[in-house]
Amino acid sequence: MKKSDSGAPATPTVQVIERIFTLLEILASREEAVTLKEISEKSGLHPSTAHRILNDLATGRFVDRPVAGNYRLGMRLLELGNLVKARLNVRDAALTPMRELHKLTQQPVNLSMRQGDEIVYVERTFSERSGMQVVRSIGGRAPLHLTSVGKLFLASDDPQRLRTYATRTGLSGQTRNSITQLSILERELSKARQYGIARDNEELELGVRCMAAGIYDDQGQLVAGLSISAPADRLEENWLPKLQATANEISAALGYKLT
Repeated sequence: MKKSDSGAPATPTVQVIERIFTLLEILASREEAVTLKEISEKSGLHPSTAHRILNDLATGRFVDRPVAGNYRLGMRLLELGNLVKARLNVRDAALTPMRELHKLTQQPVNLSMRQGDEIVYVERTFSERSGMQVVRSIGGRAPLHLTSVGKLFLASDDPQRLRTYATRTGLSGQTRNSITQLSILERELSKARQYGIARDNEELELGVRCMAAGIYDDQGQLVAGLSISAPADRLEENWLPKLQATANEISAALGYKLT
């Protein structure tokens, strides 16, 4: 038998923990309460053993007993889950995947979020070797319709909200490539919804192109966007799968379930 540093047997403690995990997984697999008999059969534990562990879990509110002999997951797990959710931070979840994506592309990778009618850059990974001046630093802002990430947010709006945005902002441009007509923007957003990718074709800064994919939370809401910026002649289409995969990885860290 394996012993702990103090010389005492360690296996029983590990065994109890494994049994707890098994019981919780069984309860998690069912929406309704599960009988002790079924729990015993699925776990391979003797009913008395399962009963003892479940009662201990019920004392800590990790398990509920709606009626005698039936068990379901308890509210304490929900409370702990909400604590974890509250501590999840898009930037924290994104930073390491962003760095990996930057290693692959050697171009700036940006994390942006919507704030009103603008995109705010909340994180960026880049190197001097990218050969491109960083024109939007962390904390910088840009109009939604002129950025790849901004287009993702506009694509998630309903038609009336989009028209209201266009009226409010006037769809003002910054370069000769800027989209300043609602009909053209609507076609662009339709492609973004279809492919899950949005682009900036030198619309914010001449000589700079971007591609972006969305980041979603556990409720399926678009909360941020991940984009690659590069000199106009060096943005590579073969980066798209990795960009999407990286955005999906960050979304999964926030609790989003990919369909």
